[in-house]
Amino acid sequence: MTEIVTGLPSTHGDSYQLNTTTLIRHAARTFPEQEVVYRTSDGGWDRYTYADLYSRAQQAANVLAGLGIGPGDVVGILDWNSKRHFELYWAVPGTAATMLQMNLRLAPEDLGFVTTHSGASVVFVDESLLSVARDLAPHAPGVKTWIVMTDRPSSEVDAGLPNALFFEDLMAQAAEVFDWPVIDERTAYSACYTTGTTGRPKGVYYSHRGICLHTMAQAAVLRMGSDDSVMLITPMFHGQSWGLPQSAVYSQAKVVLPGRYLAGDTSVLVDAMLAEGVTVANGAPAIFEPMLDYIGTLEEMPDLHRARLLCGATEPPLTMMRGFFERTGADVIHAYGATETTPFVTVNAGLKPTLTGITDDEKWDLKRCQGLPVNGVDVKIVDPAGRELPHDGVSEGELLIRGPWITERYHDLDDVPGERFVDGFWRSGDVAVIHPNGYLKVVDRLKDVVKSGGEWISSIDMENAIVAHPRVTEAAVIGVPHPKWQERPVVLLATNDDADVPLPEIHELLAGRFAKWQLPDVVLRVDALPRTSVGKLDKKVMRASHADTYRDVR
Repeated sequence: MTEIVTGLPSTHGDSYQLNTTTLIRHAARTFPEQEVVYRTSDGGWDRYTYADLYSRAQQAANVLAGLGIGPGDVVGILDWNSKRHFELYWAVPGTAATMLQMNLRLAPEDLGFVTTHSGASVVFVDESLLSVARDLAPHAPGVKTWIVMTDRPSSEVDAGLPNALFFEDLMAQAAEVFDWPVIDERTAYSACYTTGTTGRPKGVYYSHRGICLHTMAQAAVLRMGSDDSVMLITPMFHGQSWGLPQSAVYSQAKVVLPGRYLAGDTSVLVDAMLAEGVTVANGAPAIFEPMLDYIGTLEEMPDLHRARLLCGATEPPLTMMRGFFERTGADVIHAYGATETTPFVTVNAGLKPTLTGITDDEKWDLKRCQGLPVNGVDVKIVDPAGRELPHDGVSEGELLIRGPWITERYHDLDDVPGERFVDGFWRSGDVAVIHPNGYLKVVDRLKDVVKSGGEWISSIDMENAIVAHPRVTEAAVIGVPHPKWQERPVVLLATNDDADVPLPEIHELLAGRFAKWQLPDVVLRVDALPRTSVGKLDKKVMRASHADTYRDVR
């Protein structure tokens, strides 16, 4: 670890603790009239104010205290991006308890592991997710109380869970004022578990200090303010919706909570964006692309020139970024992070003003980069021996990250020294280059890069080029064992007409960007590509399914 040197003591209020409560208290004090718009259980919309939100958050904190929840306890939440979920985002950590973000898309066994490993004793569950909770209950014996959140009278709801209580019944008896404690800023405000694609999920516990610093950095780089309208599209149950709940409140912006929606029908998101004047939203390409398709069906193209669409999970295709800009004026902002990084690490929020004299195509190609490191975060790329590589835009190495909101260990896990952490840095497992102008570009996951004949082929760059084909809706490139070249790329793709795409057409798309030896030998059409519980391409499943593709090659 880095040596810490102590100098002359300051006279600042360094004893003042950074707490999430401060964010919501200040917002309710200065902008009590600001709106929070939320989806209702019947699919409609309603709204209330920051003042109302703050009052209900205090009531919820009193509910928790009445249940005996306090410092060191863990409280789980099974919910969509809803009004009550948003209230609990402030109430739970405000009591010095830790809010467990529960990925409702995990299998019951994995979700049970997360619930048990974290020590959660109380779980809040939306009525629409009672079946998930019932499947989970046998795998989470440590949960003593289930609290059902519903708009219906409790007498009409059969929870089917042991020791079930009803949130609104408890809220009706709770006081609207809560005496927030001053919490040591190193306390875990929330916990999120990795999705477990390689072994059991691993717990990342975010501190009050870390999320507050992350909030300030994110709001600054995205230029968020009280004239913004922020829609939380990315699930609040994973990676705190990329930190936007806190950044929106810190900026005193309008908040739009879309509740439950289907990836196959994102029209509700677009309609809400237009109705509420949304200027900041977050999501993956798998969500933004159908939103763009829906926009294309509108009689009149909407004006979204103020919109900053924060895009992550996978690299956004250039066709999608250009499509949003050319049709609506919206700026798709490529960013990078992970569960372990809270998640903001880099962001491509506008070109550096010093980048003059570059062509329009060069500007768009630069938009594919994950962007510049956020102020406060250190990044470097290293070779397999751990030697730092130059920022020349060519040298490829593993990306290492450290900073005040980057995790330094996993919760209650004996990590093999150097496996994921080294000298205070978190090893991302991503292969990246850093250009002389400071822009970082992730070229692949270490486990996903295609290793052919001793050289690397970037699956991400190849996928991005392939989805530019007018009939391709999604594509994945995987490395498959080859008897001569170690691995060779195989392209899996889905099309909008359920027809094959000939190999020569794929080669034509890739010509000029890839050497001939890098071009794939096999293209397979599938109905849909398998994805993980957070919407990422599940290449582990794909590699297993197609491992024998080159078995008989001589």
